[in-house]
Amino acid sequence: MSTVAEMTVDALATYGVTSAWGVVGDALNPITDAIRRDERIEWIGVRHEEVAAFAAGAQAQLTGRLGLCMGTVGPGSIHLLNGLYDAKKSHAPVLAICGQVPTEEIGSSFFQEVNNDVLFSDVAVFAQTVTSANQMPQLLEQAVNAAMAHQGVAVLTIPGDVGGLELGKDARAPQFAPAPAESAAPQTQLAGAAKVLNEAETVTLLVGQGAREARAEVLQLADRLQAPMVLTLKAKEGLEEDNQFQVGQTGLIGNPGAAKALDDADVIFLVGTDFPYRDWYPEGKTVIQLDMRAEHIGRRTQVQHALVGHVCPTLQALLPELTGGRSDKHLHKALKSYSSWVDRQHRLTDPDHDRSLLGKIRSIADNPDERIRPEAVAAALNRHAASDAIFTSDTGMSTVWLSRFITLSGRRRLLGSYNLGSMANAMPQSLGAQALDRDRQVIACCGDGGLMMLLGDLRTAVTYDLPATFVVFNNGRLGMVKLEQEQGGLPEFGTQLDNPVIAAVATAMGLKGLRVTSPDDLDEAVKEALATRAPVLLEVVTNPDEVSLPPKPTVGEAWGFAIAKSKEIIESR
Repeated sequence: MSTVAEMTVDALATYGVTSAWGVVGDALNPITDAIRRDERIEWIGVRHEEVAAFAAGAQAQLTGRLGLCMGTVGPGSIHLLNGLYDAKKSHAPVLAICGQVPTEEIGSSFFQEVNNDVLFSDVAVFAQTVTSANQMPQLLEQAVNAAMAHQGVAVLTIPGDVGGLELGKDARAPQFAPAPAESAAPQTQLAGAAKVLNEAETVTLLVGQGAREARAEVLQLADRLQAPMVLTLKAKEGLEEDNQFQVGQTGLIGNPGAAKALDDADVIFLVGTDFPYRDWYPEGKTVIQLDMRAEHIGRRTQVQHALVGHVCPTLQALLPELTGGRSDKHLHKALKSYSSWVDRQHRLTDPDHDRSLLGKIRSIADNPDERIRPEAVAAALNRHAASDAIFTSDTGMSTVWLSRFITLSGRRRLLGSYNLGSMANAMPQSLGAQALDRDRQVIACCGDGGLMMLLGDLRTAVTYDLPATFVVFNNGRLGMVKLEQEQGGLPEFGTQLDNPVIAAVATAMGLKGLRVTSPDDLDEAVKEALATRAPVLLEVVTNPDEVSLPPKPTVGEAWGFAIAKSKEIIESR
Protein backbone atom coordinates (compact mmCIF):
# COMPACT_ATOMS: atom_id res chain seq x y z
CA MET A 1 0.00 0.00 0.00
CA SER A 2 1.12 3.57 -0.60
CA THR A 3 0.04 7.06 0.34
CA VAL A 4 -1.36 9.78 -1.89
CA ALA A 5 2.05 11.50 -1.80
CA GLU A 6 4.00 8.33 -2.63
CA MET A 7 1.69 7.42 -5.51
CA THR A 8 1.95 10.95 -6.91
CA VAL A 9 5.75 11.05 -6.82
CA ASP A 10 6.13 7.52 -8.21
CA ALA A 11 3.73 8.27 -11.09
CA LEU A 12 5.48 11.54 -12.02
CA ALA A 13 8.93 9.94 -11.89
CA THR A 14 7.74 7.06 -14.08
CA TYR A 15 6.27 9.63 -16.50
CA GLY A 16 9.70 11.23 -16.93
CA VAL A 17 9.81 14.12 -14.45
CA THR A 18 13.41 14.50 -13.22
CA SER A 19 13.32 17.72 -11.15
CA ALA A 20 11.00 19.22 -8.56
CA TRP A 21 11.42 22.91 -7.75
CA GLY A 22 10.08 24.68 -4.68
CA VAL A 23 10.39 25.63 -1.02
CA VAL A 24 9.65 22.94 1.58
CA GLY A 25 7.10 23.42 4.33
CA ASP A 26 4.08 22.14 6.30
CA ALA A 27 1.48 20.85 3.82
CA LEU A 28 4.15 19.79 1.32
CA ASN A 29 5.98 17.60 3.84
CA PRO A 30 4.38 14.29 2.72
CA ILE A 31 5.24 15.11 -0.93
CA THR A 32 8.82 16.22 -0.32
CA ASP A 33 9.44 13.23 1.95
CA ALA A 34 8.29 10.94 -0.86
CA ILE A 35 10.72 12.74 -3.20
CA ARG A 36 13.49 12.25 -0.63
CA ARG A 37 12.93 8.50 -0.84
CA ASP A 38 12.71 8.35 -4.66
CA GLU A 39 16.06 8.87 -6.38
CA ARG A 40 14.50 9.46 -9.79
CA ILE A 41 13.40 13.03 -8.99
CA GLU A 42 15.90 15.63 -7.78
CA TRP A 43 14.53 18.12 -5.27
CA ILE A 44 15.92 21.61 -5.86
CA GLY A 45 15.02 23.96 -3.04
CA VAL A 46 14.97 27.55 -4.24
CA ARG A 47 14.96 30.78 -2.23
CA HIS A 48 11.82 32.13 -3.92
CA GLU A 49 8.98 30.11 -5.44
CA GLU A 50 8.84 32.38 -8.51
CA VAL A 51 12.22 30.93 -9.43
CA ALA A 52 10.76 27.43 -9.06
CA ALA A 53 8.00 28.14 -11.58
CA PHE A 54 10.37 29.78 -14.08
CA ALA A 55 12.81 26.85 -13.80
CA ALA A 56 10.08 24.24 -14.27
CA GLY A 57 8.73 26.15 -17.26
CA ALA A 58 12.19 26.31 -18.80
CA GLN A 59 12.59 22.56 -18.49
CA ALA A 60 9.20 21.99 -20.10
CA GLN A 61 10.05 24.24 -23.04
CA LEU A 62 13.42 22.61 -23.63
CA THR A 63 12.24 19.00 -23.41
CA GLY A 64 8.54 19.01 -24.26
CA ARG A 65 8.04 17.01 -21.07
CA LEU A 66 6.11 17.98 -17.95
CA GLY A 67 7.79 20.49 -15.63
CA LEU A 68 7.14 20.29 -11.88
CA CYS A 69 7.13 23.02 -9.24
CA MET A 70 5.66 23.27 -5.76
CA GLY A 71 4.44 25.91 -3.35
CA THR A 72 3.18 25.38 0.14
CA VAL A 73 0.15 26.87 1.89
CA GLY A 74 -0.95 30.40 0.99
CA PRO A 75 2.00 32.72 0.34
CA GLY A 76 4.23 29.92 -0.93
CA SER A 77 1.76 29.09 -3.68
CA ILE A 78 1.05 32.73 -4.46
CA HIS A 79 4.75 33.25 -5.18
CA LEU A 80 4.49 30.74 -8.04
CA LEU A 81 2.07 32.87 -10.02
CA ASN A 82 4.41 35.00 -12.13
CA GLY A 83 6.47 32.06 -13.35
CA LEU A 84 3.31 30.07 -14.02
CA TYR A 85 1.88 32.90 -16.11
CA ASP A 86 5.08 32.80 -18.14
CA ALA A 87 4.59 29.06 -18.65
CA LYS A 88 0.99 29.66 -19.72
CA LYS A 89 1.92 32.27 -22.32
CA SER A 90 4.89 30.19 -23.51
CA HIS A 91 2.69 27.08 -23.95
CA ALA A 92 4.85 25.09 -21.51
CA PRO A 93 3.29 22.04 -19.79
CA VAL A 94 3.84 22.56 -16.07
CA LEU A 95 2.28 20.89 -13.03
CA ALA A 96 2.21 22.97 -9.85
CA ILE A 97 1.52 20.99 -6.69
CA CYS A 98 0.30 23.35 -3.99
CA GLY A 99 -0.25 22.85 -0.30
CA GLN A 100 -3.43 23.70 1.56
CA VAL A 101 -4.64 24.00 5.14
CA PRO A 102 -6.11 20.84 6.76
CA THR A 103 -9.36 19.79 5.09
CA GLU A 104 -11.45 20.43 8.18
CA GLU A 105 -10.26 24.07 8.17
CA ILE A 106 -10.92 24.79 4.48
CA GLY A 107 -13.36 27.69 4.18
CA SER A 108 -12.78 28.98 7.73
CA SER A 109 -10.25 31.69 6.84
CA PHE A 110 -7.61 29.65 8.64
CA PHE A 111 -4.04 30.92 9.05
CA GLN A 112 -2.45 31.30 5.57
CA GLU A 113 -5.53 29.85 3.86
CA VAL A 114 -5.96 30.84 0.21
CA ASN A 115 -8.53 29.46 -2.22
CA ASN A 116 -6.11 27.98 -4.74
CA ASP A 117 -8.81 26.86 -7.15
CA VAL A 118 -9.91 30.48 -7.52
CA LEU A 119 -6.42 31.96 -7.29
CA PHE A 120 -5.11 29.90 -10.22
CA SER A 121 -8.31 29.88 -12.27
CA ASP A 122 -6.95 32.26 -14.93
CA VAL A 123 -3.44 30.88 -15.27
CA ALA A 124 -4.32 27.17 -15.21
CA VAL A 125 -6.12 24.89 -17.66
CA PHE A 126 -6.87 22.66 -14.64
CA ALA A 127 -7.09 23.65 -10.97
CA GLN A 128 -8.61 21.32 -8.39
CA THR A 129 -8.15 20.41 -4.73
CA VAL A 130 -7.80 16.81 -3.54
CA THR A 131 -9.97 16.29 -0.45
CA SER A 132 -10.04 12.48 -0.33
CA ALA A 133 -7.68 9.63 -1.15
CA ASN A 134 -10.50 8.12 -3.21
CA GLN A 135 -10.14 10.96 -5.74
CA MET A 136 -6.72 9.68 -6.69
CA PRO A 137 -5.28 8.86 -9.16
CA GLN A 138 -8.08 10.36 -11.26
CA LEU A 139 -7.34 13.98 -10.32
CA LEU A 140 -3.61 13.49 -10.94
CA GLU A 141 -4.37 11.99 -14.34
CA GLN A 142 -6.66 14.87 -15.24
CA ALA A 143 -4.09 17.44 -14.14
CA VAL A 144 -1.21 15.92 -16.16
CA ASN A 145 -3.37 15.18 -19.21
CA ALA A 146 -4.72 18.74 -19.24
CA ALA A 147 -1.24 20.28 -18.95
CA MET A 148 0.10 18.16 -21.81
CA ALA A 149 -2.95 18.40 -24.08
CA HIS A 150 -3.25 22.17 -23.76
CA GLN A 151 0.50 22.80 -23.33
CA GLY A 152 -0.24 24.85 -20.26
CA VAL A 153 -0.37 24.95 -16.48
CA ALA A 154 -2.21 22.50 -14.22
CA VAL A 155 -2.52 23.13 -10.48
CA LEU A 156 -3.22 20.27 -8.09
CA THR A 157 -3.77 21.33 -4.49
CA ILE A 158 -3.10 18.67 -1.85
CA PRO A 159 -3.81 19.52 1.82
CA GLY A 160 -1.20 18.25 4.25
CA ASP A 161 -3.57 15.82 5.90
CA VAL A 162 -4.50 14.31 2.52
CA GLY A 163 -0.96 13.74 1.23
CA GLY A 164 -0.28 11.21 3.98
CA LEU A 165 -3.52 9.24 3.53
CA GLU A 166 -3.19 5.66 2.41
CA LEU A 167 -4.79 4.57 -0.85
CA GLY A 168 -7.21 1.69 -0.93
CA LYS A 169 -6.09 -1.87 -1.64
CA ASP A 170 -7.61 -1.74 -5.10
CA ALA A 171 -6.11 1.63 -6.08
CA ARG A 172 -4.70 1.47 -9.60
CA ALA A 173 -1.57 3.07 -11.00
CA PRO A 174 -2.12 6.31 -12.95
CA GLN A 175 -2.44 6.03 -16.72
CA PHE A 176 -1.59 9.22 -18.61
CA ALA A 177 -2.87 9.92 -22.12
CA PRO A 178 -0.47 9.68 -25.09
CA ALA A 179 0.41 12.74 -27.13
CA PRO A 180 -1.89 13.44 -30.08
CA ALA A 181 -0.61 12.81 -33.61
CA GLU A 182 0.29 15.73 -35.85
CA SER A 183 -2.17 16.46 -38.63
CA ALA A 184 -2.24 18.54 -41.81
CA ALA A 185 -4.76 21.22 -42.68
CA PRO A 186 -7.62 19.87 -44.84
CA GLN A 187 -7.37 19.87 -48.63
CA THR A 188 -10.04 22.53 -49.11
CA GLN A 189 -7.93 24.98 -47.08
CA LEU A 190 -4.74 23.99 -48.91
CA ALA A 191 -6.30 24.57 -52.33
CA GLY A 192 -7.36 28.14 -51.49
CA ALA A 193 -3.96 29.04 -50.06
CA ALA A 194 -2.09 27.49 -53.00
CA LYS A 195 -4.13 29.51 -55.50
CA VAL A 196 -3.30 32.78 -53.73
CA LEU A 197 0.41 31.94 -53.43
CA ASN A 198 0.69 30.88 -57.07
CA GLU A 199 -0.93 34.09 -58.30
CA ALA A 200 0.99 36.46 -56.00
CA GLU A 201 3.86 38.47 -57.41
CA THR A 202 5.64 38.94 -54.08
CA VAL A 203 5.33 36.83 -50.92
CA THR A 204 6.99 37.27 -47.52
CA LEU A 205 7.02 34.61 -44.82
CA LEU A 206 6.70 35.47 -41.13
CA VAL A 207 7.87 32.29 -39.41
CA GLY A 208 7.50 31.41 -35.73
CA GLN A 209 8.48 28.71 -33.29
CA GLY A 210 5.72 26.42 -34.55
CA ALA A 211 7.90 25.82 -37.60
CA ARG A 212 11.11 24.94 -35.81
CA GLU A 213 10.64 21.22 -36.39
CA ALA A 214 9.86 21.78 -40.07
CA ARG A 215 13.12 23.40 -41.16
CA ALA A 216 13.43 21.52 -44.45
CA GLU A 217 9.84 22.24 -45.45
CA VAL A 218 10.05 25.95 -44.57
CA LEU A 219 13.25 26.35 -46.61
CA GLN A 220 11.62 24.59 -49.57
CA LEU A 221 8.63 26.92 -49.24
CA ALA A 222 10.85 30.03 -49.28
CA ASP A 223 12.78 28.69 -52.28
CA ARG A 224 9.64 27.83 -54.22
CA LEU A 225 8.13 31.27 -53.58
CA GLN A 226 11.44 33.21 -53.67
CA ALA A 227 10.19 34.72 -50.43
CA PRO A 228 12.23 36.52 -47.77
CA MET A 229 11.74 34.92 -44.36
CA VAL A 230 11.18 37.15 -41.32
CA LEU A 231 11.86 35.14 -38.16
CA THR A 232 10.28 35.75 -34.80
CA LEU A 233 12.72 35.70 -31.90
CA LYS A 234 11.65 32.18 -30.94
CA ALA A 235 12.14 30.96 -34.50
CA LYS A 236 15.85 31.91 -34.52
CA GLU A 237 16.41 28.54 -32.89
CA GLY A 238 16.62 25.94 -35.64
CA LEU A 239 15.89 28.31 -38.53
CA GLU A 240 18.52 31.06 -38.41
CA GLU A 241 21.71 29.22 -39.34
CA ASP A 242 22.51 28.48 -43.00
CA ASN A 243 19.28 30.10 -44.12
CA GLN A 244 19.79 32.16 -47.27
CA PHE A 245 16.22 33.49 -47.07
CA GLN A 246 16.09 34.87 -43.52
CA VAL A 247 16.15 38.63 -42.89
CA GLY A 248 16.09 38.73 -39.10
CA GLN A 249 13.36 39.98 -36.82
CA THR A 250 10.58 42.55 -37.02
CA GLY A 251 9.07 44.61 -34.19
CA LEU A 252 10.99 46.86 -31.81
CA ILE A 253 13.98 44.50 -31.84
CA GLY A 254 13.86 44.22 -35.64
CA ASN A 255 15.65 45.73 -38.61
CA PRO A 256 14.84 47.66 -41.81
CA GLY A 257 15.31 44.60 -44.03
CA ALA A 258 12.56 42.68 -42.26
CA ALA A 259 10.28 45.72 -42.28
CA LYS A 260 10.89 46.19 -46.00
CA ALA A 261 10.20 42.52 -46.73
CA LEU A 262 6.79 42.80 -45.07
CA ASP A 263 5.91 46.19 -46.53
CA ASP A 264 6.77 45.22 -50.12
CA ALA A 265 4.86 41.92 -50.16
CA ASP A 266 1.51 41.35 -51.84
CA VAL A 267 0.93 38.27 -49.67
CA ILE A 268 2.16 37.63 -46.13
CA PHE A 269 2.24 33.99 -45.06
CA LEU A 270 2.27 33.49 -41.26
CA VAL A 271 3.80 30.09 -40.57
CA GLY A 272 3.50 28.76 -37.02
CA THR A 273 3.52 32.16 -35.35
CA ASP A 274 1.30 34.18 -33.06
CA PHE A 275 3.52 37.28 -33.31
CA PRO A 276 1.59 39.63 -31.02
CA TYR A 277 2.49 43.18 -32.07
CA ARG A 278 -0.35 44.49 -34.25
CA ASP A 279 1.47 47.71 -35.16
CA TRP A 280 4.13 45.76 -37.05
CA TYR A 281 1.74 44.03 -39.43
CA PRO A 282 1.44 46.17 -42.60
CA GLU A 283 -2.07 46.98 -43.75
CA GLY A 284 -3.69 46.17 -47.08
CA LYS A 285 -2.05 42.76 -47.55
CA THR A 286 -3.52 39.37 -48.32
CA VAL A 287 -2.68 37.23 -45.29
CA ILE A 288 -2.46 33.44 -45.03
CA GLN A 289 -2.02 31.95 -41.56
CA LEU A 290 -0.97 28.40 -40.72
CA ASP A 291 -1.34 27.42 -37.06
CA MET A 292 -2.21 24.27 -35.15
CA ARG A 293 -4.44 26.30 -32.82
CA ALA A 294 -7.58 27.58 -34.50
CA GLU A 295 -8.02 30.21 -31.80
CA HIS A 296 -4.81 31.91 -32.99
CA ILE A 297 -6.13 32.50 -36.49
CA GLY A 298 -6.79 36.18 -37.15
CA ARG A 299 -6.31 37.48 -33.64
CA ARG A 300 -3.32 39.69 -34.58
CA THR A 301 -4.22 40.80 -38.10
CA GLN A 302 -7.04 40.11 -40.51
CA VAL A 303 -6.56 36.75 -42.24
CA GLN A 304 -8.13 35.89 -45.58
CA HIS A 305 -6.99 32.25 -45.79
CA ALA A 306 -6.64 30.02 -42.72
CA LEU A 307 -4.75 26.72 -42.56
CA VAL A 308 -5.48 24.89 -39.30
CA GLY A 309 -2.94 22.14 -38.78
CA HIS A 310 0.63 21.36 -37.77
CA VAL A 311 3.32 23.06 -39.83
CA CYS A 312 5.35 20.07 -41.04
CA PRO A 313 2.57 17.86 -42.47
CA THR A 314 0.68 20.89 -43.80
CA LEU A 315 3.67 22.20 -45.75
CA GLN A 316 4.43 18.70 -47.02
CA ALA A 317 0.91 18.64 -48.46
CA LEU A 318 1.05 22.23 -49.74
CA LEU A 319 4.44 22.24 -51.49
CA PRO A 320 3.45 19.98 -54.42
CA GLU A 321 0.64 22.43 -55.27
CA LEU A 322 2.96 25.46 -55.55
CA THR A 323 4.52 26.51 -58.82
CA GLY A 324 8.05 27.87 -59.02
CA GLY A 325 9.90 30.04 -61.51
CA ARG A 326 9.07 33.45 -60.07
CA SER A 327 11.40 36.47 -59.94
CA ASP A 328 13.91 36.75 -57.07
CA LYS A 329 13.85 40.59 -57.14
CA HIS A 330 11.71 40.92 -53.99
CA LEU A 331 13.91 38.49 -52.08
CA HIS A 332 17.17 40.19 -53.06
CA LYS A 333 15.92 43.68 -52.15
CA ALA A 334 15.08 42.50 -48.65
CA LEU A 335 18.35 40.59 -48.29
CA LYS A 336 20.38 43.61 -49.45
CA SER A 337 18.70 45.89 -46.91
CA TYR A 338 19.20 43.33 -44.13
CA SER A 339 22.86 42.74 -44.99
CA SER A 340 23.62 46.46 -45.01
CA TRP A 341 22.03 46.86 -41.57
CA VAL A 342 23.96 43.89 -40.17
CA ASP A 343 27.25 45.42 -41.37
CA ARG A 344 26.46 48.74 -39.67
CA GLN A 345 25.50 47.02 -36.44
CA HIS A 346 28.63 44.90 -36.27
CA ARG A 347 30.90 47.93 -36.46
CA LEU A 348 29.77 48.70 -32.91
CA THR A 349 31.19 45.39 -31.64
CA ASP A 350 34.78 46.39 -32.40
CA PRO A 351 36.61 47.40 -29.17
CA ASP A 352 38.34 50.15 -31.19
CA HIS A 353 35.08 51.53 -32.58
CA ASP A 354 34.95 54.56 -30.29
CA ARG A 355 38.59 55.38 -31.07
CA SER A 356 37.94 55.81 -34.78
CA LEU A 357 37.03 59.24 -36.14
CA LEU A 358 33.36 58.38 -36.69
CA GLY A 359 33.26 56.50 -33.39
CA LYS A 360 34.61 59.49 -31.48
CA ILE A 361 32.00 61.75 -33.03
CA ARG A 362 29.19 59.34 -32.22
CA SER A 363 30.41 58.60 -28.68
CA ILE A 364 30.26 62.30 -27.75
CA ALA A 365 26.49 61.92 -27.90
CA ASP A 366 25.83 58.34 -26.88
CA ASN A 367 28.86 57.09 -24.92
CA PRO A 368 30.72 60.03 -23.35
CA ASP A 369 32.00 57.91 -20.43
CA GLU A 370 33.54 55.35 -22.80
CA ARG A 371 31.63 52.43 -21.29
CA ILE A 372 31.56 49.04 -23.01
CA ARG A 373 28.98 48.86 -25.74
CA PRO A 374 26.47 46.04 -25.04
CA GLU A 375 26.65 44.98 -28.69
CA ALA A 376 30.28 43.98 -28.08
CA VAL A 377 29.28 41.82 -25.10
CA ALA A 378 26.73 39.86 -27.13
CA ALA A 379 29.14 39.49 -30.05
CA ALA A 380 31.84 38.10 -27.74
CA LEU A 381 29.38 35.58 -26.32
CA ASN A 382 28.49 34.53 -29.84
CA ARG A 383 32.16 33.97 -30.72
CA HIS A 384 33.05 31.91 -27.68
CA ALA A 385 29.87 30.05 -26.69
CA ALA A 386 29.56 26.35 -27.47
CA SER A 387 27.63 25.23 -30.53
CA ASP A 388 25.07 23.57 -28.24
CA ALA A 389 24.87 26.34 -25.62
CA ILE A 390 21.51 27.25 -24.10
CA PHE A 391 20.92 31.01 -23.83
CA THR A 392 18.37 32.71 -21.62
CA SER A 393 17.70 36.45 -21.69
CA ASP A 394 16.01 38.92 -19.41
CA THR A 395 13.21 41.01 -20.85
CA GLY A 396 14.38 44.38 -22.16
CA MET A 397 17.66 45.47 -23.67
CA SER A 398 19.40 42.15 -22.91
CA THR A 399 17.02 40.52 -25.38
CA VAL A 400 17.70 43.20 -28.00
CA TRP A 401 21.45 42.55 -28.01
CA LEU A 402 21.00 38.78 -27.98
CA SER A 403 18.56 38.86 -30.89
CA ARG A 404 20.94 40.93 -33.02
CA PHE A 405 24.35 39.50 -32.25
CA ILE A 406 23.96 35.88 -31.14
CA THR A 407 23.40 33.35 -33.90
CA LEU A 408 21.64 30.20 -32.85
CA SER A 409 23.94 27.93 -34.79
CA GLY A 410 24.30 24.20 -34.29
CA ARG A 411 22.12 22.93 -31.46
CA ARG A 412 21.94 26.20 -29.55
CA ARG A 413 18.68 26.88 -27.72
CA LEU A 414 17.00 30.08 -26.54
CA LEU A 415 14.62 30.88 -23.69
CA GLY A 416 13.11 34.10 -22.42
CA SER A 417 9.91 35.63 -21.18
CA TYR A 418 9.00 36.62 -24.72
CA ASN A 419 5.22 36.49 -24.31
CA LEU A 420 4.67 37.55 -20.70
CA GLY A 421 7.58 39.99 -20.72
CA SER A 422 8.49 39.48 -17.08
CA MET A 423 11.60 40.85 -15.46
CA ALA A 424 14.01 38.52 -13.66
CA ASN A 425 13.43 35.42 -15.79
CA ALA A 426 16.90 34.74 -17.26
CA MET A 427 18.62 33.52 -14.10
CA PRO A 428 15.89 31.09 -12.93
CA GLN A 429 15.35 29.75 -16.44
CA SER A 430 19.08 29.06 -16.70
CA LEU A 431 18.92 27.08 -13.44
CA GLY A 432 16.19 24.90 -14.90
CA ALA A 433 18.14 24.39 -18.11
CA GLN A 434 21.35 23.53 -16.28
CA ALA A 435 19.64 20.99 -14.02
CA LEU A 436 18.66 19.01 -17.12
CA ASP A 437 22.31 18.57 -18.11
CA ARG A 438 25.13 19.81 -15.89
CA ASP A 439 27.67 19.22 -18.66
CA ARG A 440 25.96 21.48 -21.19
CA GLN A 441 26.88 25.16 -21.39
CA VAL A 442 24.10 27.46 -20.15
CA ILE A 443 24.43 31.24 -20.44
CA ALA A 444 22.03 33.69 -18.80
CA CYS A 445 22.05 37.17 -20.34
CA CYS A 446 20.83 39.20 -17.37
CA GLY A 447 19.90 42.80 -16.97
CA ASP A 448 21.09 44.38 -13.75
CA GLY A 449 17.51 45.24 -12.81
CA GLY A 450 16.27 41.73 -13.48
CA LEU A 451 19.05 39.93 -11.66
CA MET A 452 18.76 42.07 -8.53
CA MET A 453 15.04 41.27 -8.32
CA LEU A 454 15.66 37.57 -7.55
CA LEU A 455 19.31 37.84 -6.51
CA GLY A 456 19.05 35.31 -3.66
CA ASP A 457 18.72 32.36 -6.02
CA LEU A 458 22.22 32.84 -7.36
CA ARG A 459 23.08 30.78 -4.29
CA THR A 460 20.87 27.97 -5.62
CA ALA A 461 23.38 27.51 -8.43
CA VAL A 462 26.11 26.97 -5.85
CA THR A 463 24.05 24.75 -3.55
CA TYR A 464 23.06 22.32 -6.30
CA ASP A 465 26.22 22.53 -8.42
CA LEU A 466 24.57 24.15 -11.42
CA PRO A 467 27.54 25.56 -13.40
CA ALA A 468 25.65 28.23 -15.33
CA THR A 469 27.30 31.42 -16.56
CA PHE A 470 25.46 34.59 -15.55
CA VAL A 471 26.43 37.55 -17.77
CA VAL A 472 25.14 40.83 -16.34
CA PHE A 473 24.73 43.82 -18.66
CA ASN A 474 25.18 46.41 -15.91
CA ASN A 475 24.16 49.78 -17.31
CA GLY A 476 22.77 51.01 -14.00
CA ARG A 477 19.37 51.40 -15.63
CA LEU A 478 16.03 49.91 -16.37
CA GLY A 479 17.13 50.27 -19.97
CA MET A 480 13.95 49.50 -21.88
CA VAL A 481 11.91 51.84 -19.67
CA LYS A 482 14.49 54.58 -20.24
CA LEU A 483 14.13 54.04 -23.99
CA GLU A 484 10.33 54.17 -23.77
CA GLN A 485 10.40 57.42 -21.82
CA GLU A 486 12.79 59.08 -24.26
CA GLN A 487 10.82 57.89 -27.29
CA GLY A 488 7.85 59.75 -25.84
CA GLY A 489 9.83 62.94 -25.32
CA LEU A 490 10.20 62.48 -21.55
CA PRO A 491 13.48 62.72 -19.67
CA GLU A 492 14.36 59.48 -17.95
CA PHE A 493 12.95 59.26 -14.44
CA GLY A 494 13.05 56.46 -11.88
CA THR A 495 15.15 54.21 -14.11
CA GLN A 496 18.55 54.68 -12.49
CA LEU A 497 19.68 51.77 -10.32
CA ASP A 498 22.01 52.18 -7.35
CA ASN A 499 23.73 48.83 -7.82
CA PRO A 500 26.40 47.29 -5.65
CA VAL A 501 29.43 45.75 -7.33
CA ILE A 502 27.46 42.75 -8.50
CA ALA A 503 30.52 40.58 -9.14
CA ALA A 504 31.58 41.12 -5.52
CA VAL A 505 28.12 40.10 -4.30
CA ALA A 506 28.35 36.97 -6.43
CA THR A 507 31.75 36.14 -4.95
CA ALA A 508 30.33 36.53 -1.46
CA MET A 509 27.56 34.09 -2.44
CA GLY A 510 30.08 31.44 -3.50
CA LEU A 511 30.22 32.00 -7.26
CA LYS A 512 33.26 33.00 -9.25
CA GLY A 513 32.84 36.74 -9.83
CA LEU A 514 34.42 38.68 -12.71
CA ARG A 515 34.00 42.36 -13.50
CA VAL A 516 34.92 44.16 -16.72
CA THR A 517 35.03 47.92 -17.22
CA SER A 518 37.28 48.26 -20.28
CA PRO A 519 36.50 47.14 -23.86
CA ASP A 520 40.07 45.84 -24.15
CA ASP A 521 39.47 43.28 -21.38
CA LEU A 522 36.09 42.04 -22.57
CA ASP A 523 37.05 39.21 -24.90
CA GLU A 524 39.38 37.46 -22.45
CA ALA A 525 36.88 37.86 -19.62
CA VAL A 526 34.13 36.21 -21.69
CA LYS A 527 36.44 33.34 -22.59
CA GLU A 528 37.42 32.87 -18.94
CA ALA A 529 33.82 32.91 -17.75
CA LEU A 530 32.66 30.39 -20.35
CA ALA A 531 35.60 28.09 -19.63
CA THR A 532 34.72 27.93 -15.92
CA ARG A 533 32.84 24.74 -15.07
CA ALA A 534 31.30 26.13 -11.91
CA PRO A 535 28.72 28.86 -11.26
CA VAL A 536 30.25 32.11 -12.50
CA LEU A 537 28.97 35.67 -12.81
CA LEU A 538 30.49 38.07 -15.32
CA GLU A 539 29.51 41.68 -14.67
CA VAL A 540 30.11 43.99 -17.62
CA VAL A 541 29.72 47.74 -17.06
CA THR A 542 27.93 48.79 -20.23
CA ASN A 543 26.89 52.06 -21.84
CA PRO A 544 23.53 53.24 -20.44
CA ASP A 545 22.87 55.56 -23.39
CA GLU A 546 23.08 52.93 -26.11
CA VAL A 547 20.05 53.46 -28.33
CA SER A 548 18.27 50.56 -30.00
CA LEU A 549 16.43 52.19 -32.87
CA PRO A 550 13.29 50.48 -34.18
CA PRO A 551 13.34 49.32 -37.84
CA LYS A 552 11.20 52.26 -39.00
CA PRO A 553 11.76 55.20 -36.62
CA THR A 554 9.10 57.84 -37.06
CA VAL A 555 9.55 61.59 -37.08
CA GLY A 556 7.66 61.69 -33.80
CA GLU A 557 10.03 59.20 -32.17
CA ALA A 558 13.09 61.11 -33.41
CA TRP A 559 11.63 64.36 -32.11
CA GLY A 560 10.83 62.65 -28.82
CA PHE A 561 14.46 61.57 -28.40
CA ALA A 562 15.68 65.08 -29.19
CA ILE A 563 13.32 66.69 -26.68
CA ALA A 564 14.09 64.10 -24.01
CA LYS A 565 17.85 64.44 -24.39
CA SER A 566 17.67 68.23 -24.22
CA LYS A 567 15.66 68.01 -21.01
CA GLU A 568 18.08 65.51 -19.51
CA ILE A 569 21.09 67.73 -20.33
CA ILE A 570 19.43 70.84 -18.93
CA GLU A 571 18.37 69.08 -15.75
CA SER A 572 21.73 67.36 -15.24
CA ARG A 573 23.50 70.71 -15.55
